[in-house]
Amino acid sequence: MSAFEAATTDPQTQIEHLIGRAPRVTVEDIIGHPRLPEARKVYLDRFLAVYGGDPFLVRLLIESGRFLVFLLTVVLEAAQDPARRETWVTVGRLKETMALFGLASGRQLDHLIGRLCTVGFMQLQPSDRDRRVRILSTTEKLQAHYSAWLAAHCAPLVCLYPQHDYGLVMQHDPKFRAMYCRTCVPFLPVAAQLMASLPEVMLFFNRPAGSMVMNALLQAAMTESNDPHAAVPYADVGDRFGVSRTHVRSLLVAAQDAGLVKLHARGGHRVEILPRMWSCTDRGMAIGMYLNDACYLAAMKAF
Repeated sequence: MSAFEAATTDPQTQIEHLIGRAPRVTVEDIIGHPRLPEARKVYLDRFLAVYGGDPFLVRLLIESGRFLVFLLTVVLEAAQDPARRETWVTVGRLKETMALFGLASGRQLDHLIGRLCTVGFMQLQPSDRDRRVRILSTTEKLQAHYSAWLAAHCAPLVCLYPQHDYGLVMQHDPKFRAMYCRTCVPFLPVAAQLMASLPEVMLFFNRPAGSMVMNALLQAAMTESNDPHAAVPYADVGDRFGVSRTHVRSLLVAAQDAGLVKLHARGGHRVEILPRMWSCTDRGMAIGMYLNDACYLAAMKAF
């Protein structure tokens, strides 16, 4: 399928083409599943545990541009063939792939790569086959983080569909993880297309620590099951994820303007999660689960 065909074909058709069969779950199946609230809690708990207690990791990896730099490098590296120059994970190829998602200018991306290399998550070294070309690679530190991240995103699938086997991801099998990453490469255009359909989720994702703030508020609201108000002070959220109270307030004001939350009490000590935020969060989670299940099927076929 050409890039033009991928851009003009509906996601369901693209997924069927990539896995060679109809997907075994759909986004609507997941959204309509009676245990979706349970799966949502599993996801929030697992996702926050991956980053919880480490503000440095949150600031480093959770903003959309930085997150995609690490995620796409992991995926492209797994599919790299030293004998095929066009597959090498150069900065130029990473920039082309990032452009699918409409994120990170060239100069910004150079800065992000430099930062990730400085803290030991990635390396940028000359190719063994052409010393004029520098190749990006991930370290064991970043691979371990990706393994935990992937398991957290497959955990709600295990909750909803125990009859399906996701054991190789949940057990952090390194050989299967490499196959899974290689399999993900042709899924990138459809993933970008589906992400673009979630402006409410991207409102948080495109701001530093935004996803963490959103998920912490949702987790708190689910804990207070009899009260739609999540009593989470700005300062507590900021301290937890290493961002300022002003930044958290700015984020929540933007979310309020978008009709996602309603702030109560001076200082925003009570944040009401509105129905629109619950529904867009569930759709975003469902899309992620849908893509992960399709990639898992494709990887199992090739493994």
